[in-house]
Amino acid sequence: MTTPVTIVGAGLGGLVLARVLHVHGIPATIYEAEPSASARTQGGQLDIHEADGQRALAAASLTEAFRAIIHEGGQASRVLDRYGAVLFSDSDDGKGGRPEVLRGDLRRILVDSLPAETIRWGMKLTGVEPLDDGRHALSFADGSTVVAGLLVGADGAWSKVRPLLSKAQPEYTGVTFIETYLRDVDVRHPATAQAAGSGALFALAPGQGIFAHREAGGVLHAYVALSRSADWIAAIDFSDAAAATARIAAEFDGWAPELMALITDGENAPVPRPLHTLPIGHRWDRVRGVTLVGDAAHLAPPAGEGANLAMLDGAELAEAIVAHPGDIEAALAEFEATMFPRSASAAADASGILGLCLGDRAPFSLVEFFAGHGDQRTAV
Repeated sequence: MTTPVTIVGAGLGGLVLARVLHVHGIPATIYEAEPSASARTQGGQLDIHEADGQRALAAASLTEAFRAIIHEGGQASRVLDRYGAVLFSDSDDGKGGRPEVLRGDLRRILVDSLPAETIRWGMKLTGVEPLDDGRHALSFADGSTVVAGLLVGADGAWSKVRPLLSKAQPEYTGVTFIETYLRDVDVRHPATAQAAGSGALFALAPGQGIFAHREAGGVLHAYVALSRSADWIAAIDFSDAAAATARIAAEFDGWAPELMALITDGENAPVPRPLHTLPIGHRWDRVRGVTLVGDAAHLAPPAGEGANLAMLDGAELAEAIVAHPGDIEAALAEFEATMFPRSASAAADASGILGLCLGDRAPFSLVEFFAGHGDQRTAV
């Protein structure tokens, strides 16, 4: 008999893990701190790759549902300099292997694929204690406790499960993204809409840039990137939206007006997203009864791989559990042996992509990368 699986975190990795287990008749329970699936927005567009994200969704028997939420045209991309000159442009001919979907839509089809009792919403984990027999006692903010026979930390960058396995803590990369939105862009911001095109926009210079993606309904979802110290970012009062916007915009003085609009004309208050990373090659010695997936295991800068790797982690862990009924340690050892080198390689690549985008030769370094990688282009 296979031990029921306890998962902390209802992100993409934890949801795929639970779904693939469900397909194979293995029970799992997810404990999620958010009060409901709709408690907050779930981020922007994700490009889902054939080799990992799409493979995971196939293992979850959700390929058809995935195809139904694809944003047609979203694989187009272009690179601009700070003056708005187009240095590279590629259209979406429908033949690329990385179709785009909204993270919220993807999470929804995963949540809907699970029995209602699988996810326990509003369960904020406050502590985990190992027991003598490989089980773990979990404590929650509401005062309740549970004992896990197999515990999987799918709880992201600031995982509360990770300390059972590793002393590693996320470190600031030196880059912060500031999230902004423009809506009804074709009518209200036609010049910006034209500059962005139908898919991903990379407007770059050394140490700064604007990454944007067109979403359904005439939305441009942008991340304004700055290579600045944590103290520099902390000195900005983001509770004062106008002042924060002005401070960020000042760093982009001289940029093309159609690009500046992504900073100055957003309908939402700007939200800082400091980028953190675990050490490249982060791993741990086998600890009985517990493992990690996704950002909890291998947090890296955004480079189009994080969601895909998290989903593949979930699928492969589930498949290992299925392949080793009654032998959880064999399943975890098999999973980690594959996950460690894969995530190390992806983390190194992600760090390199961030350097191409914001390094001394930006934007030309990214143009050269895109030109040389054809259908394997990666979007931040």
